Amino acid sequence: MISTKISKMIYGGDYNPEQYDRDTMYEDIRMFKKAKIDFVRVNIFSWATSQKDEVSYDFTWLDEVIETLYGNGIQVGIGTGTAAHPAWMAKKYPDILRTEFDGKKRKFGGRHNSCPNSLTYRKYASLFVEKLVDRYKNHPAVLLWNISNEWGGACYCENCEKEFRVWLKKRYQSLDNVNRAWNTKFWGHTFYDWDEIVTPNLLSEHFGERQTMFQGISLDYARFNSDSMLECHKMEYKLIKKEIPETIVTTNIMGAYKPLDYQKWAPYMDVIAWDNYPSMDTPVSYTAMMHDLMRGLKNGEPFMLMEQTPSQQNWQPYNSLKRPGVMRLWSYQAVAHGSDTVLFFQMRRSRGACEKFHGAVIEHVGHENTRVFREVAELGEELVLLKDRLLDSRVNAKAAIVFDWDNWWGVEYSSGPSIALRYVDEVHKYYKALFDMNIQVDIVSVEADLTQYEVVIAPVLYMVKPGYAKKIEGFVENGGTFLTTFFSGIVDESDLVILGGYPGELRNVLGIWSEEVDALAPEHSNKIVIEKEYGNLKGTYTCNLLFDLIHSEGADVIARYGEDFYQGRPVVTKNKFGKGQAWYIASSPDQPFLADLINQIAEEKGIKNKIPANKHGIEITKRTKGDKTFIFVLNHNNDSLSVELPGIRGVNLLTQSEVVEAIELASFDVAIIEQG
Repeated sequence: MISTKISKMIYGGDYNPEQYDRDTMYEDIRMFKKAKIDFVRVNIFSWATSQKDEVSYDFTWLDEVIETLYGNGIQVGIGTGTAAHPAWMAKKYPDILRTEFDGKKRKFGGRHNSCPNSLTYRKYASLFVEKLVDRYKNHPAVLLWNISNEWGGACYCENCEKEFRVWLKKRYQSLDNVNRAWNTKFWGHTFYDWDEIVTPNLLSEHFGERQTMFQGISLDYARFNSDSMLECHKMEYKLIKKEIPETIVTTNIMGAYKPLDYQKWAPYMDVIAWDNYPSMDTPVSYTAMMHDLMRGLKNGEPFMLMEQTPSQQNWQPYNSLKRPGVMRLWSYQAVAHGSDTVLFFQMRRSRGACEKFHGAVIEHVGHENTRVFREVAELGEELVLLKDRLLDSRVNAKAAIVFDWDNWWGVEYSSGPSIALRYVDEVHKYYKALFDMNIQVDIVSVEADLTQYEVVIAPVLYMVKPGYAKKIEGFVENGGTFLTTFFSGIVDESDLVILGGYPGELRNVLGIWSEEVDALAPEHSNKIVIEKEYGNLKGTYTCNLLFDLIHSEGADVIARYGEDFYQGRPVVTKNKFGKGQAWYIASSPDQPFLADLINQIAEEKGIKNKIPANKHGIEITKRTKGDKTFIFVLNHNNDSLSVELPGIRGVNLLTQSEVVEAIELASFDVAIIEQG
């Protein structure tokens, strides 16, 4: 936990002084101090700056940077610099270059440009990290170490192909097991020698990014690719921890980033640190979900907001400015969901290359007389006043949503039933229903202990891993409410269909059998007709995308389809199982249906927020610490609003004003109300 190393929420971000002269750095530091910035990350992309050949290392520039920052009261996070290898290395050792999905061998350029299975890359990366650690392991300026930067991408080169076979031998032990897991008798793919196995890409099994002839092969390669980069991360992690076991080591990750299974990475990050870059039209609930996903990686421990832009981004089609107040609002939204830091990319805008128009604390004009700097400085003052009040406070949720990377890969590699099926979108629909009611949510892996929750939702649980159905049965039997949806319980962890009828191992707890699955283009919809009024559920709703044709095997039918040849067939069921209940939603429903259903379930389970859902665009959440509760009220609207807070009395820490059951918030304003 970073809270053990700091006395207030750290404030700052990515700094690249190697791109400027020293006079500029001194001027930057003057402005940092004015904005109450007390932490920066350095050396993120500086491998080439410090190593010009195999044996020459020069860190004198970094010595000066760190000493100057520390002398001015600014702590640092040292990047290991290994996110982009030097040009000389690519020229001399081409085995470090990646091969793309289409089979083309890369030349030097970009970043994430190293093959994770290149022994040359691993050799020189480890040597570079060893030099850094030896030099700075005792420096008092160093708060944490940051490995690489936004690990990502994939490689399909000969190095990876050979290591993929090694990975498969460890996972399956024998070719017979591989052939069984991949169902290779289909299309005569049986392998008789390990060297017959090749990487699945556009040269072999794929005919598109999502389209693959053999889902089992592609699924295992996705696992292998994530594991390969994790091995590189672990290599650096172990080098640092061996010399400085008490230090904090992390890397900056990217929310729901599909190529890397962050749930497997989390044990090798001392604190989760992530980069939050919503666009102007990203739903507020989606950003909140990403924060909760990151918090869930380490069982609810506070995380770090490692990067956000002070104003605009540079890679979107239309790079909008953050409107006045939005940077502050989105910073506090991260804190409201569990962040113990507020950090930016970047501190000063680059003069050239692809990030020269990415927002920064210090703009190209080079002085503090800008709107963005004023907003940054004002937020810095607030964080000083908050001191350590919020550090290590926790979000205590009674509802959980299951999120699984293997399942995500499996769903979207599946050859049907619908190209429009997007796992994260379906997860978000259910998250939004809870978010709109101000019900806090943990996003958990299939390994998570479920006993602390009243409600567990697993949208599109296509892949059911060994033992998970029994875990769900135990949760429901002991009184929990479980909800899952269409296209669930279909396959095992090798993407082999579980025979005997859908939804496979979930059939017992759900009390239904799914006979067929209809898939129509998203613009085609059906009706969800409530069989008999059930709490808030009444009347008719719409649904689309997929339509399971199900039979009840003991489950109560709550709603039926209203159209098509399966009119009158069940679409929503609830099954009593032990002391609890299990819901099945056989299609992708509209948001009004989910709002009414979740409201009813929350009421039954006693997890409704005592503060009712307010006006649109008002987000309410809370963190607790000892006997203190901190209620966050965030106005995501461009209008001033009065927010009712029945039963809430306390002090708004951002204004030091008393709050009694209501508060006035300006546009994009925030309140943090301390109780207890």
